[in-house]
Amino acid sequence: MSKRHNAKYKLDRRMGENIWGRPKSPVNKREYGPGQHGQRRKSKISDFGIQLKAKQKLKGYYGDVTEKQFRKVYDEAVRMKGDTSQNLIGLLEQRLDMVVYRAKFAPTIFSARQIVNHGHILVNGRRCNIGSAKVKPGDVVELGAKAKEMALVMEAQGLTERDVPEYVTMDGPKATYIRVPTLDEVPYPVKMEPNLVVEFYSR
Repeated sequence: MSKRHNAKYKLDRRMGENIWGRPKSPVNKREYGPGQHGQRRKSKISDFGIQLKAKQKLKGYYGDVTEKQFRKVYDEAVRMKGDTSQNLIGLLEQRLDMVVYRAKFAPTIFSARQIVNHGHILVNGRRCNIGSAKVKPGDVVELGAKAKEMALVMEAQGLTERDVPEYVTMDGPKATYIRVPTLDEVPYPVKMEPNLVVEFYSR
């Protein structure tokens, strides 16, 4: 399990963008970086720096997965047929914690992973507590009996800042993963550039 040891909104400020599109993000008020040097004029970023930032942003968006996990997903994307950047996004969107987040069973990707880890999610009727488990098209993801009454779940379902994407269909407390999405189908609040991530790893 990947656990954040620092405030998740620091990532927003470091990137200078509201990565998850949350109304509470400090970037909405302060667009400069954190710390005493945050307001300094930034020097021109190198190509490597641009690629690194793209990787950190994408990795952070998916719950700040570890470098080892992220590299493993990238290596799998390279082995697949077709466009590597599209494959990378498709694989990340197939993570169980991400499907739980997309289905609005949790308000944040971090709480989605927590709900999965605590055994509140069933995949095709069987309990699964691994956030990185791959969900396949046609799989049904649903909330366990206890989770349906959780305040966190109720809060998530009332959120107006994001909608359930077309590649996930809802039927009450059940979500069916219809297909692996393409980059332009994924509802990112900010621009993601997986092509730069591919360039970063293929240097």
